[in-house]
Amino acid sequence: MRLGDNPALRAAVECVREKGGRVLPLYIANDTESGAWADGAASRWWLHHALAALGEALQAKGSRLLIRSGASLDVLRALIDEADIGAVFWNRLYEPASIDRDRRIKAALREHGVHVESSNAGLLHEPWTIKTGSGGPYKVFTPFSRTLSAIPTPRPSPEPEVLPAAPEVGGMALNALRLMPSVDWAGGLKAAWAPGEAAAQELLDDFVDGPVRDYLQARDFPGRPATSRLSAALHFGEISPRQAWYAAEAAQADVAAPWLRQLQWREFAHHLLFHFPHTPEQPLDPRYADFTWRTDYQDDLRAWQRGRTGIPIIDAGMRELWHTGWMHNRVRMLVASLLTKNLLIPWQEGARWFWDTLVDADLANNTLGWQWTAGCGADAAPYFRVFNPVAQGLKFDPDGRYVRHWVPELKRLPDKWLQQPWAAPAEILRGGGITLGRDYPRPIVDLAGSRRIALEIWANEVRNKP
Repeated sequence: MRLGDNPALRAAVECVREKGGRVLPLYIANDTESGAWADGAASRWWLHHALAALGEALQAKGSRLLIRSGASLDVLRALIDEADIGAVFWNRLYEPASIDRDRRIKAALREHGVHVESSNAGLLHEPWTIKTGSGGPYKVFTPFSRTLSAIPTPRPSPEPEVLPAAPEVGGMALNALRLMPSVDWAGGLKAAWAPGEAAAQELLDDFVDGPVRDYLQARDFPGRPATSRLSAALHFGEISPRQAWYAAEAAQADVAAPWLRQLQWREFAHHLLFHFPHTPEQPLDPRYADFTWRTDYQDDLRAWQRGRTGIPIIDAGMRELWHTGWMHNRVRMLVASLLTKNLLIPWQEGARWFWDTLVDADLANNTLGWQWTAGCGADAAPYFRVFNPVAQGLKFDPDGRYVRHWVPELKRLPDKWLQQPWAAPAEILRGGGITLGRDYPRPIVDLAGSRRIALEIWANEVRNKP
């Protein structure tokens, strides 16, 4: 979804420069080819605007974006005949369904006599190139990071100065894809985000000009504007990780390391998904395959989804997610810990909800995050690590800025009681205009008691398994 550092686009332009012809930028819409992980509602909203921005950028270069829908191979075969196409270029995706689809397309088009070439545009390095000493995949981040750091990161390439005109073949209007929600659920998304390559570059520039300096100290405080908010742009390819890497290094080389490490975590997520493609549905750690999750959890799941758990920082995070399609990473860990460890609800339920509501929903990152928190993934949080949302709220939202913004019914409570209103004296609640159970829910779970139960189950079912 970008012109800069787009190796497939550059390869197509070079092909035309050497052999003549034209370049036809193409987007094929087909939800069924993504398998069980077709874009969720928030992602579809972002995709609509990303395609619109890409179309405008191509028009400014004298080209255009052709949109068609259908089975990718059928669409390509029809276009090859229609426009006498001799070469097809794309940038690789790494989700299991995408890998299978692209392998089949590449084989079929080559058999048809078409030149096919795919490139890496979405990662610093291909996931199969980072190997352990024995030649296998990594399951622990730190040694993965060491190996990755020892390999020079290729520099990003500029966008083509000129794009050849596209052949005149018919396509469909963007609105015909029906990506936008039928009701204005996305009003909050529109207020929070500006999809597109230009907006992504602006976000990156703003981040490396300032917040990256304090990233290590400030990144865990959800009430501060301390993170890059580039995750959706990276997922949709509106900016490349190589562009982000070198921009941060150039602007603040001495302080950029903690943020560059987050880009490495992104690489690790894709490394795991590539080598363990079953993990979006199944735990990487087989000891968790038969874990005793609750089955009677629908009411608690719904309260969690709607930000009505009665635990302020959890509710703040879930409301931020629903309103903006995004949630601060520290809070993502807290809401995931509550769901999987205090409520004993399967991590797959949380992963599905995030998939549908996050604008940056990315199968690799989503899978890594949920399995890490649940304790069943690579380099996972140990089974005995259960985040205490009260302690975390007091530590990382000490002035209550975050909770007061997203849970305004509690805004009159003093900082001491804001993160745990159920523990506040009656006169404090009255002064804050709060009656628990009416103005704000009572907690749906006892944090200490549920932690003890979770630890007992894990000790019995997981710890002693080989």
